Amino acid sequence: MTTTPTTTLTASPALAPLLARGALLSPFKRPRPDAGFPRTRLVLPGLRVDLARLAAYERVCGFATGDDALPPTYPHVLGFPLAMRLMSGRDFPLPLLGLVHTSVEITRRRALTATGEYELVVYVDELAPHRKGTEAAVVTELRSGDEVVWESRSTYLARHRTDGRTAKGGTASTAADSTTAGSTAAGRSTAAPVPEREPLPAVAEWRLAGDVGRRYGAASGDRNPIHLSPLTARLFGFRRAIAHGMWTVARCLAAHGTPAAVLVRADFRAPVLLPGAVTYAARDGLFELRGADGRTHLTGGVYPLVS
Repeated sequence: MTTTPTTTLTASPALAPLLARGALLSPFKRPRPDAGFPRTRLVLPGLRVDLARLAAYERVCGFATGDDALPPTYPHVLGFPLAMRLMSGRDFPLPLLGLVHTSVEITRRRALTATGEYELVVYVDELAPHRKGTEAAVVTELRSGDEVVWESRSTYLARHRTDGRTAKGGTASTAADSTTAGSTAAGRSTAAPVPEREPLPAVAEWRLAGDVGRRYGAASGDRNPIHLSPLTARLFGFRRAIAHGMWTVARCLAAHGTPAAVLVRADFRAPVLLPGAVTYAARDGLFELRGADGRTHLTGGVYPLVS
């Protein structure tokens, strides 16, 4: 029986050095779906939430503040530095620069208190071929005692030449064919065609200020340059700063609401430029963000878990 290697951390890693390391190593990466990848599970025990940072996160995302509760997306923020430690390493085969966050699936099994003590576990689950390159799946678990109370699975796409065949999606367009507004490093692409369906009814029009990326970056720790200003975003091919993809999900969930036990799925389809305006649309547990030009930026769904 093979034992999965684990590394126990004493503190959450600092993001800036990890992003710098990932950027420096990116030109030397040769992504392919059959490449080796790190099997180590990173474990951070005794985790307690910084309540001031949580309040800043709640404000920028539109969640209620002051409750002893974690928003459904907040554990992703807690686990992101651990994921970056894995994805910025020499043994991770996909380049961090250009890596595109294509989807996220979140399972929350019960309501989570903000004042509780938790353990984080983060690992790379698999690499998979994609029509446009290679996709990595990263899993984050939040544990209370021996119980996994929250988990997420994020997919990240590295674009490269392929033979056009894939185990995922065949030759049809998939959600991962898009650029995300929340790439872990700068990615530039055109949006994927959205499958034909009736647009969801509009619920609200949101005008997004130019500082949304800076405010979310300060609250989450993700200060990727593509989110901070037009000047830094242009260095990576964007004409303006773009919103974090996980901010768009969080903002939609704050508007939609979620039950205590819930499954959330979201696909990132096109970046949201800042400043800008988007339409939040929702019906029957489904939600989406659309631009003024009709482009769909984000699609998702909220599904109550039944015990």
